[in-house]
Amino acid sequence: MEPMITSVLVISGIGLVCGVALALGARYLSIQENPLVETVTQLLPGANCGACGFAGCAGYANAIVAGQAAANRCPSCTALALAQISAALGIAPIEPGAREVALVLCRGDNDQARKRFVYDGITDCAAAAAVGGGDKACRYGCLGYGTCVRVCPAGAIEVVAGVARVHPELCISCRKCVAACPRGIIRMVPESRRIHVFCSSKDPGAEVRKVCKVGCIGCRICTRLAAGAITMDGALAVVNYERLLDNEEVVAKCPGKCILKV
Repeated sequence: MEPMITSVLVISGIGLVCGVALALGARYLSIQENPLVETVTQLLPGANCGACGFAGCAGYANAIVAGQAAANRCPSCTALALAQISAALGIAPIEPGAREVALVLCRGDNDQARKRFVYDGITDCAAAAAVGGGDKACRYGCLGYGTCVRVCPAGAIEVVAGVARVHPELCISCRKCVAACPRGIIRMVPESRRIHVFCSSKDPGAEVRKVCKVGCIGCRICTRLAAGAITMDGALAVVNYERLLDNEEVVAKCPGKCILKV
């Protein structure tokens, strides 16, 4: 009986000493955080996506308050939130940067793109890609198993007929889908742009036609109509978003039907 009492007293004593040590540490060693940090953190979107260059919204808020980062580096931050952050910091209103949204550069859905085999594994694009390079015959096309859907914190992506589609009005520009796509076919583009090349295949046109009905065949018709806003990356037409593209003829005259205005 006595050993048990001794053990209880020893454990209780250790607990008491640890409690006192923690209390003293909290009293004398704690760091007082600037209340502005909490205010700015609450005004940020809370996605903790890292697109601003910091590990999360709290780290970014610390940098903003310390004057080490501009408040408009967050691509998901609204103009209203920026105005509120400016007011909280007592500085001139901060202009938001140009908004970008995610875009899946593929339209080869189940009706348009050929498949090489029936995939019956884990519903994940990376897992599907690990099985013989994926079931889709186009080695550049969207696999459609929703990896980007699951990583999107805003619910802005859905898979329609085997191809991921982004709802730009819901996109918070966090770039998580860009990092998650094993095919690397999701790109951030200016929200103001409406004409896009929905293809990522760099194969010759003859090869593209064998696997997809809506792929770029490298004909270069669009480059002659786009006044420098579309260039060629090998056999693939690529939009240069730094230049204005408003000639809708590029949509009408694309023989591959992969240039669309959305």
